[in-house]
Amino acid sequence: MTDPVVTRIAEKISAGERLSGADALALYESHDLIEIGKLADRVNRAKNGDVVTFASNQHINPTNVCTLRKTCTFCGYARLPKEEGAYRYTLEQTLAEAANAADGLTREFHIVGGLDMKAGLAYYQEMFRALKSNFPHVHIKALTAVEIAHIARIEKMSWRDVLIALREAGLDTMPGGGAETFSAAVREQIAGKKLAGADYIGVHRAAHELGIRTNCTMLYGHVETRADRVEHLMMLRDLQDETGGFLAYIPLAYHPDGNVLGKELGREGTATTGVDDLKMLAVGRLFLDNFQHIKSHWIMVSTALSQLSLHFGVNDLEGTVVREKIYHAVGAHTPQGMTLEGLLKLIRGAGKTPAERDSFYNVLRQFEARAPETVGA
Repeated sequence: MTDPVVTRIAEKISAGERLSGADALALYESHDLIEIGKLADRVNRAKNGDVVTFASNQHINPTNVCTLRKTCTFCGYARLPKEEGAYRYTLEQTLAEAANAADGLTREFHIVGGLDMKAGLAYYQEMFRALKSNFPHVHIKALTAVEIAHIARIEKMSWRDVLIALREAGLDTMPGGGAETFSAAVREQIAGKKLAGADYIGVHRAAHELGIRTNCTMLYGHVETRADRVEHLMMLRDLQDETGGFLAYIPLAYHPDGNVLGKELGREGTATTGVDDLKMLAVGRLFLDNFQHIKSHWIMVSTALSQLSLHFGVNDLEGTVVREKIYHAVGAHTPQGMTLEGLLKLIRGAGKTPAERDSFYNVLRQFEARAPETVGA
């Protein structure tokens, strides 16, 4: 029997009414996952049809040195400058890693790293200019709001001026990482000295005002409450109402292995549940009515669950990636990259139509809904 709460919310959506925070909380608390999924799928189909997009992208993580090594307890990637395993790419190393893009198939560099005191504005300006010079066809999506604020702090500049300087060097858009969960109480426990939630919003507002489009995220499955999740979504929706600058929302599942928080919670080896993963995506689709795109990050929740999520409101998947480091440092057991053929098979297996997009979600090429060799089989 359908949960009457979900039925009421479905009627509200059908009437064109916006969901309230109480509605989002009720969806999180409901156990009627299938009906929530059906509702999210219906809303997504109205926006995007059966097309599922992906980008041919490559992740580059130029440094894992981070000033917050001891305070971000959920992270297993960061290192102190002299700690074993610490690294900072030279320009030559960055270009060597980016060399995969020479074949012309890679269309986006996704660049994020640690808060490294020796990776300031000049470091990234030189990097972006060199990447644009060597790979002019590749879009640069780089640096989280936390990294922008870090550069601004060490250079004694405003967020806006840092963004302008990086845009002139080649920055095209920004990823959404670093949001974690906006609740001050949660941040105090998992990332005490990290950029506050309101400041994350402030950096993205500054980017949007400059015409720099961005993504946004939420890290879930650690110590946050359902009410914390709703507060986070409301802040994202409010900024999107104000600026329209967000491209996509991407919920990110917390991985408890290889980090202090996982040990403190006794959660090592226990990741988020599939039910929670799917509900996070579906509720995001339903509540964030001013977002066109909801993305599943297959690296964090598995390719199988990401495939299933295509019936829970998701219309975009993380792309080819090539080599992912950050989430694999905290227990992700998924592949570090995926081939084009693998992405096509995953999307087609869900009965959806694959399409490669650019970083602004313009479709570059649409593929057949079924592999040519299986048509008529």
